[in-house]
Amino acid sequence: MADFVDRVTVHVKGGDGGNGSAGIRREKYKPLAGPNGGNGGDGGSVIFVADENANSLLDYRFIPHRTADSGTMGLGDTKDGSKGKDLILPVPVGTMIFTAKGAKGQTKRPGELLADLRHVGDRFVAAAGGAGGLGNAALANRTRRAPGFALLGEPGEERDVVLELKSIADVALVGFPSAGKSSLVAAMSAAKPKIADYPFTTLVPNLGVVMAGDYRYTIADVPGLIPGASEGKGLGLEFLRHIERTEIIVHVIDCATLEPDRDPVSDYHALEHELAQYADKLELPVGAIPIPDRPRIIVLNKVDVPEAKELADFVRPEFEKMGLRVFEVSTASHAGLKELGYALGDLVTQMRKEVARREQEQEDERVVIKPLERKGRRRPAAAAEADFKVERETNRNGDVWYTVTGTKPERWVVQTNFDNDEAVGYLADRLAKLGVEDELRRQGAHAGDEVRIGRGDRAVAFDWDPTIAAGAEMLDGSQLGSRGKDLRLEANDPRAQRRTNAERRREYHEMMDARAAVREAMMAERKAGHWADPSVDDDRHDRESLFGRGEAGDDQEQDSEEAGE
Repeated sequence: MADFVDRVTVHVKGGDGGNGSAGIRREKYKPLAGPNGGNGGDGGSVIFVADENANSLLDYRFIPHRTADSGTMGLGDTKDGSKGKDLILPVPVGTMIFTAKGAKGQTKRPGELLADLRHVGDRFVAAAGGAGGLGNAALANRTRRAPGFALLGEPGEERDVVLELKSIADVALVGFPSAGKSSLVAAMSAAKPKIADYPFTTLVPNLGVVMAGDYRYTIADVPGLIPGASEGKGLGLEFLRHIERTEIIVHVIDCATLEPDRDPVSDYHALEHELAQYADKLELPVGAIPIPDRPRIIVLNKVDVPEAKELADFVRPEFEKMGLRVFEVSTASHAGLKELGYALGDLVTQMRKEVARREQEQEDERVVIKPLERKGRRRPAAAAEADFKVERETNRNGDVWYTVTGTKPERWVVQTNFDNDEAVGYLADRLAKLGVEDELRRQGAHAGDEVRIGRGDRAVAFDWDPTIAAGAEMLDGSQLGSRGKDLRLEANDPRAQRRTNAERRREYHEMMDARAAVREAMMAERKAGHWADPSVDDDRHDRESLFGRGEAGDDQEQDSEEAGE
């Protein structure tokens, strides 16, 4: 037990996501059959799990850095990468996980509470793995049929956490140094704590499981308390947190002490004062009973000594006047231990029911708020103001830049391969659709101004160029309307020759306008007399006419006369 560790700082990192693949499928007679790059695998997560077989945080002091496996890269033929394996870290039941506060290189202290693993099997994801990048097969759609890029995998979450163990025990034994707490644990259970005749023999909490008939419960021996323990004196403040989750407090009082100015009643009041001082600093878990409201049991120890037996008989009525149950025991002769064991077992059963009732009441009082579902409606990109934030910043030299922060922009920057012009253009399209460029213009940004996306080590800075929002490929000498098109694919695509609804509508209107023009022209000719009754031979010179006689006209008569001459 000398190696007992109940507080440690651990650096955890989730696995990185694998990169997507930008493969092109090639078959016989089809050298360019479309994209077939697979997605990258997700990275594994670092997960703490409450394990009943773990009893200390010692392993994390020796190996404080824990990293999960990363996902693998996607491959061609739409083969997705494998997911990284989660890293499962067992911790004792009663472990609380906090954020780590403190400057780099200094001892970390607990910050915000992240998780409270109070039951066997409770889990907490301390560092989530990064998402794998999409391959170009997943990025392809009707308008972007041949993406020449893929997304990169996201890095796993990385941070420091503080693990703090608060023992899960039903009964807490408190008392002055050398009051016999460790001896009582050894006599009532199978635990073998260190026992000696000098103060502060117990340097770490000792746990023991007591079997009394059908009762089974756990007792915890808290290292000796002294006046001022709640302020950090002695060992009390370091280990007082181990009684926060107990249901019953047992005062073990030494009736055979030879120290001056010590008596059982004053010892009891001194310890109660320290407990009250410490209780004001606590944030109790769900269902926990406040320390002042927990039942107390008085154990007058070492009654095998004649003087101690006389003192126990003398002070017992005073404790009973306070409404406290008193037991006279001897860890040497085991006198009174059986009665104490059964009494504690019955009281533990009652308190467990009370704690369960309190937990249920507090769970019922919790208010769960769920967002309203809006079916059939999509939020436009211009209304997504909560997804990002643009700030105009300056330094002492007068340099101005714009910082863009937000979950989506920062994720997109991490996923972008800046060695690929098409991938950069795709990022620009996404930012423009989100409304980042409109917000930059609103705040006075001009082309060439510095823009930074994100903060810290992962920030990306570039000169803003709004014109990059257009297509990146220029296969036929002109910019394409959508990124990821390939003329070689569209040339043999029957869908490329299919008219759109707009084209069909335009051709229909052109046809109807032409018909109307013909009808107007014919009506004008009819009114002008260009049309006649077909039964009337109004052109006798027309030999092709049904009624024409083919008579020669003036020109024909003149031609015939000249031919006769």
